[in-house]
Amino acid sequence: MATTEPVHDWLSDYDIFDPGYVRDPVPRWDELRGCPIAHTERWGGSWLPTRYEDIHAIAHDVEHFSSTQITVVPRVVVPGTEHVHAPPIDSDPPEHGWSRRLLLPSFAPRAVEKHEPGTRALCRSLIDGFIDDGRADAAIDYAQQIPSRVIAELMGIPSERADDFTIWVQGLLELGQTDIPLRLRSREALFGFLTEIIEDRRRHPRDDLITELLQSEVDGAPVPVSHVLGTCQLLIIAGIDTTWSSIGSALWHLAQHPGDRRRLAAEPSRIPTAVEELLRAYSPVTMARIVREPIDVGGVHMEAGDRVLMSFPAANRDPAAFDDADQVVLDRERNRHIAFGVGIHRCAGSNLARMEMRVALEEWLARIPEFTLEDPDAVTWAAGQVRGPRSIPVVFS
Repeated sequence: MATTEPVHDWLSDYDIFDPGYVRDPVPRWDELRGCPIAHTERWGGSWLPTRYEDIHAIAHDVEHFSSTQITVVPRVVVPGTEHVHAPPIDSDPPEHGWSRRLLLPSFAPRAVEKHEPGTRALCRSLIDGFIDDGRADAAIDYAQQIPSRVIAELMGIPSERADDFTIWVQGLLELGQTDIPLRLRSREALFGFLTEIIEDRRRHPRDDLITELLQSEVDGAPVPVSHVLGTCQLLIIAGIDTTWSSIGSALWHLAQHPGDRRRLAAEPSRIPTAVEELLRAYSPVTMARIVREPIDVGGVHMEAGDRVLMSFPAANRDPAAFDDADQVVLDRERNRHIAFGVGIHRCAGSNLARMEMRVALEEWLARIPEFTLEDPDAVTWAAGQVRGPRSIPVVFS
């Protein structure tokens, strides 16, 4: 992570990569909610709404806020791929509508159910690899390993490439946010790999999502190959880092809260409801929007071209929207969290992410019901586009 200058005024000069903010952003969100929307010139300049009401409104306002640049730092482009983006997440209407519809069948509840046995077997195999050691890194050895392999299966890509996915995603969404050469190298490697896979599926169709996308039509014409490339890029980037961060955050929480841990271990039927609360409390994703035309929001005036960071994690900790917002209430009944976004860009893969998180917790707690942090200070976090723990050393007996 790049070294940044200290922040003296969070309202006018916030820094999403400030070390203290990376470790625990909640106090800053609480501080900023009582003010107009914060602004900074760092990292290309942006606005940071933290109130649920403001973020909810911006996400729904596709007339004034465009999704064509969703990264929290300015985009960099691999030469020769200027025409490739990541639909539907960075598409505005009307492209957004048809590009999202292409994906929905593969992420519907019944389609996701087909991947649960394999996900469960994967989780058990991962635990088998470290349970006799009495210690593990719950992020590196477990949470990080699950979504990359589930996505590989979904796309029809050999699971042995999953570790490459992880490296590329870290280079794009974590380390590469403040290291542009690394970001470019990672994107180039990912594009090169996907280009080869897509060409192979064009010549040798299979029963997988990539082939399905290539065989789809829009308005009577085949979906452009560049569109398929961009969507495959999205599936790998958005389907891996976000879910491993959510699983890791849940295990980090349970390692420190024995009451919650023992309750879920004793009553696993409560895990699906607990997943929703853990998603709310530790939402990983912040998405950007670009202002289309001048507009007043949340007590500030925004100009066309301004970048707005929609911090869904901050919205989900807003006491105006949630009772006891900073408390994890595993059986919270009213929980309209927006961990998966809100509006037309709500995450199309939310059913898959929920399944992975639920199964990961069920299998871990069935085998390792008692575990604690080996050293709380050894836990490390990634931040920016996706916030989540990257190392969680735990011990158990």
